[in-house]
Amino acid sequence: MLDRHAGGDRAILVSMTMTHFAEQASPEEFVELARAAGVEILEHVTGIRKMPDAHSFVGQGKLQEIEMLVAAVEADVVLFNHSLTPAQERNLERALKCRVLDRTGVILDIFSLRARSFEGKLQVELAQLKHLSTRLVRGWTHLERQKGGIGLRGPGETQLETDRRLIGVRIKSINRRLAKVAQQRDLGRKARRRAELPLVSLVGYTNAGKSTLFKHLTNADVFVADQLFATLDSTLRRVTLPDKSALILADTVGFIQQLPHDLVAAFRATLEETRQATLLLHVVDASDSDERQLRIEQVNQILADIGAAEIPQILVYNKIDLLDDCEARCEYDSDGRVTKIWLSAVSGMGIDLLYEVLLKQLSQERIQCCVRVPTEAGDLRAYLFANTRILHEEYAENGDSLLEIEMSEPDFRHLVETDSRFGQPQGIAPTI
Repeated sequence: MLDRHAGGDRAILVSMTMTHFAEQASPEEFVELARAAGVEILEHVTGIRKMPDAHSFVGQGKLQEIEMLVAAVEADVVLFNHSLTPAQERNLERALKCRVLDRTGVILDIFSLRARSFEGKLQVELAQLKHLSTRLVRGWTHLERQKGGIGLRGPGETQLETDRRLIGVRIKSINRRLAKVAQQRDLGRKARRRAELPLVSLVGYTNAGKSTLFKHLTNADVFVADQLFATLDSTLRRVTLPDKSALILADTVGFIQQLPHDLVAAFRATLEETRQATLLLHVVDASDSDERQLRIEQVNQILADIGAAEIPQILVYNKIDLLDDCEARCEYDSDGRVTKIWLSAVSGMGIDLLYEVLLKQLSQERIQCCVRVPTEAGDLRAYLFANTRILHEEYAENGDSLLEIEMSEPDFRHLVETDSRFGQPQGIAPTI
């Protein structure tokens, strides 16, 4: 992992509205990003331009305004809510005499703070190195301009070549390690396919409540916080539905407007869980009525970029506890399919509706049959009660249990093949 500044930076934020650009990054969201990066926000400079200035992005007049503000408040760093070219970043640092980070740099910094797993740290470092490699010249500009002279022949170019080579070597090493991780994930996916367990992936904009919903459904000990990018590492858990069938639920990294391409590429192994999913639960912050439709479109664009646009999707409008007079409910399309679920992962309102929808959406062919469980097979009886739906029970004269059960067809086949005590079920009837 690349070294990160110790923190506590005093920052000035810059958000410009470009009238010739259709898509604008939200200034309010950038404030949340800066807070997530752990900086102290001193000022937020805004302005309007038709197009970015090629030299400094903001133009000469706005640059002078920021320069005076940096000196007045003694800022350590200036954060831009935009993507800057290496030349623009270098020119801004010269003029402002402090560090300058663009939106991509801020997001990468947050990811470096939040990465917890070995894979997550590798993915973040890979994205950081790719971003740094385009800006490497910045630190050696004073040497690169030196063309010769006694004791000064070529050191700048030599240093740049050395740094670029070292970065290239490290990138290759990380890619090899991530390839091994991808192989391990693929083995896990093959095992789940053999078990015929459907994979449901939670996707959505960052801080929409995916991890809270995941925790409610799985009782997993996952990190939950009201902040951007609280989750970076993909987490998978088995969920047992009310009819005792099971699925695998995946909690994934949240998306954001203008998510850096290098970051999407670095997290491709993690996002593979989304591409392989049977169903996507697209979690939406229902309380953000102003931005939620735009954020739905932005998430769908990223899903298209990673090849997951064709996977069936249900919109889960979360946080209805923050709305006035909003009840848990489902919305349907003209064919009677559920398209939206309104719920609250915090209070539990609507979770029962989500279970019902998952049952219908992922229903496999189910088997109903009558089985005789010997008195000495208490563990088998306990297994059937824990993993099948018991429709009826009575007892034979010798104490054996006579059970009428319903279970998924794959689980039925597995039990018949692996446990001889299951005997020959009677009255087998398929159902849906």
